[in-house]
Amino acid sequence: MVLKAFFPTCCASADSGLLVGRWVPEQSSAVVLAVVHFPFIPIQVKELLAQVQQASRVGVAVLGTWCHCQQKPEESLGRFLEGLGAVFPHDPWLQLCRERGSKFWSCKATHRQVPAAPGAASEDQVMLIFYDQRKVLLSQLHPPAALPDHQAGDASASTGGLAAIFDTVARSESLFRSDRFDEGPVRLSHWQSEGVEASILVELAKRASGPVCLLLACLLSLVSAASACRVFKLWPLSFLGSKLSTCEQLRHRLEQLTLIFSTQKATDPTELMRCDRPAQPLRHPHSANMLVSVLLDVNRLGQLADALVPVADHVAEQLQHLLQWLMGAPAGLKMNRALDQVLGRFFLYHIHLWISYIHLMSPFIERILWHVGLSACLGLTVALSILWDIIALLTFHIYCFYVYGARLYCLKVYGLSSLWRLFRGKKWNVLRQRVDSCSYDLDQLFIGTLLFTILVFLLPTTALYYLVFTLLRLLVVAVQGLIHLLVDMVNSLPLYSLGLRLCRPYRLAAGVKFRILEHQAGRPLRLLMQINPLPYGRVVHTYRLPSCGCHPKHSWGSLCRKLFLGELIYPWRQREDKQD
Repeated sequence: MVLKAFFPTCCASADSGLLVGRWVPEQSSAVVLAVVHFPFIPIQVKELLAQVQQASRVGVAVLGTWCHCQQKPEESLGRFLEGLGAVFPHDPWLQLCRERGSKFWSCKATHRQVPAAPGAASEDQVMLIFYDQRKVLLSQLHPPAALPDHQAGDASASTGGLAAIFDTVARSESLFRSDRFDEGPVRLSHWQSEGVEASILVELAKRASGPVCLLLACLLSLVSAASACRVFKLWPLSFLGSKLSTCEQLRHRLEQLTLIFSTQKATDPTELMRCDRPAQPLRHPHSANMLVSVLLDVNRLGQLADALVPVADHVAEQLQHLLQWLMGAPAGLKMNRALDQVLGRFFLYHIHLWISYIHLMSPFIERILWHVGLSACLGLTVALSILWDIIALLTFHIYCFYVYGARLYCLKVYGLSSLWRLFRGKKWNVLRQRVDSCSYDLDQLFIGTLLFTILVFLLPTTALYYLVFTLLRLLVVAVQGLIHLLVDMVNSLPLYSLGLRLCRPYRLAAGVKFRILEHQAGRPLRLLMQINPLPYGRVVHTYRLPSCGCHPKHSWGSLCRKLFLGELIYPWRQREDKQD
């Protein structure tokens, strides 16, 4: 039988002693966590292991002995190491030894409970695998070890088999809390053998983070309670809050800040990795991603209010020139003169009202927009949301023109379709929602023919106005869509995880690979375990933050159908479009 012994590279030069770690029977593997050095008292070693087991819930035990032959070993040391198996009974009992003046190692695994012959112990072959203890401790294996096999998806065999090893090292952090100035009764060798060093400022920040987070969580809960007041649920305020992008973004930022400064802990690793609730402040990837997103989201909005009124005047002037062009012979097209003049004057009158309203309210609008612009210090996404709402307000007359043209065009399209059914002796059955046969008299056919002729000859003029204002409306919606995509990208992009993948790729592990260090007949096989980093695409997919997007995703087919029939296209989700 071949046993796998995972040995930390930081203990390769440690003095002789005991191997402390965990035995994983499912994988036939021994995970060595530390080396206990001489001299030691067995009862103190057992007390230390009991404390580690209680703190980490990991079955840490003495797995065997470690002998580093830096000098010529004494015969008494070899007998003493063999006799330690009776003091610390474990099956199998590992014996690792690094030969003096050579790169070769000797590894043995002895079974004492089931001997091969009376008075003898059975031995198994050992495959020695070296691993970087610091990288394995700080890394997060994907998929997480807590996920079952059916949830892990297409996980590699190495990822599934090594989940217990990664979990053992990660949960044994209490064993590595040693200080070189206060080693205690037992001296250990591991990746932090030289002690944990931290500055006074870092320690003070750690101790102050709990009360600060609790205070900020209370303040944010008060703000959330105030925003949930019934006054804001009345019709005008609720309608504006659901349609304004700034309100949606502020609500989303409030939820993110509440999660960042939450003091609740996750109950299991699945909730730690898959949910949005942080296990500890700044320890959860989603919490760190949210914090970095908020910090990088700080920006100042310029003097936008001073340029809004001139921009509105320029847009209105361009619309006037466009309407005057449509009231003539646009592109040489023959239009219905009477309808063309009526529609042109109707829209010109609305532009005149809009310009008068803008100039009348310009002193108040500039002050309001200037104070609203100060809220852009909350972040770039808030500034972009304000810009989204400002564009919607400044192009409201374009939206009105689009609605007028779309309703008139839709009325004519549905009128022509109804009259076309009249010519074919059909009618629409409202109760059964189908087309049925119907007989019409001569007067009805005459009136239908007259109306059909009128609508057909007036349709090109109406369709031209509808086409022009629909293109303008689609241009505005496209600009708002780009702003919305930028806001969603800033909100959902896991910047902390991407930075971690760039600077510390071993922190996000997608598996491991093995490199052969020694392969010689009669010698144990020695491998070096290296961590494969998670690809950038999977980092974005795994740690992507939830966004506040509320815009429906229309297919190209439904969009073209709505444009052809003259149905309105809203940039927000309607009640009937909501999904469970």
